[in-house]
Amino acid sequence: MKKTILVAGATGNLGYRICRELINRGAGVRAIVRTSSDTDKTEALEKIGVEIKCIDFNDTEAIAEACRGVSCVVSALAGLSDVIVDLQKKIADAAVTAGVPRFVPSDFCTDYTLLKEGENRNFDLRRTFRTYIDSLPIQVSSVFNGCFADILKYNTPILNLKDKSIGYWGDKADWKLDFTTMDNTASFTAEAALDDQAPRNLQIASFQVSPEMLSEDVKEVSGQEFKIHQLSSLEHFAEAIKKQRAEDPAGENELYAKFQQGQYMYSMFTAQNNEPANSRYEGISWTSCKDYLKIFLR
Repeated sequence: MKKTILVAGATGNLGYRICRELINRGAGVRAIVRTSSDTDKTEALEKIGVEIKCIDFNDTEAIAEACRGVSCVVSALAGLSDVIVDLQKKIADAAVTAGVPRFVPSDFCTDYTLLKEGENRNFDLRRTFRTYIDSLPIQVSSVFNGCFADILKYNTPILNLKDKSIGYWGDKADWKLDFTTMDNTASFTAEAALDDQAPRNLQIASFQVSPEMLSEDVKEVSGQEFKIHQLSSLEHFAEAIKKQRAEDPAGENELYAKFQQGQYMYSMFTAQNNEPANSRYEGISWTSCKDYLKIFLR
């Protein structure tokens, strides 16, 4: 029988792609969206075959009704505590009320179970929700994709296109970083949502590349030499982030505050996906580092 998957956060970049990949795999897709959602985005979802349910996200009965008959709820929501903790709790409760057997939370990031609590504010919100949903009678599968590969385009210290430099924290230029494209993440998540036997934690990475390896790939793709340099020790980096956070109380209300960006980078150099589940599903064409660099490097 055809499975129906409910997606929350479907109007977002990742959410739309997850919906598309589910439909490509023959699933029925239902999306719950706010009544205030951008009509262009909801119409784009309808065009690919998504059933749209515009509801008040404070109405738990409406969420439960939307969940009835679905095989799995996938959350691709992004936000702070009011979204990642409070709203996801409402959706999880509604899913249980509706008898939904499975839930994929919005854990699309570094595997925060490998990090200490307090090292990353946004990940700690996911940790809080994890504790809650694991207490409910519903099967949960988290997809940990490391870092979205898009970050390589944005002139961060890890790959600064303007300065032609590749930076790293710590003392290992051979430390492998986990990168996954948005499309690969969406494809894998669609497979996991349809997989009744999916385990609790699923680590993936389109490619795992160290600063040294990244330098070699950049040279091969563009012919340019990028300087590799140590930015600081991890200890000094952690202290700098704490200081930055203390000096920016307003940043607590920003999803990607400067200190949070630092915490994100820090997590990349302190946790690795050592057990990637890339081979769990057939038919996913994993993007290589070189192929991804070719998109924006010439």
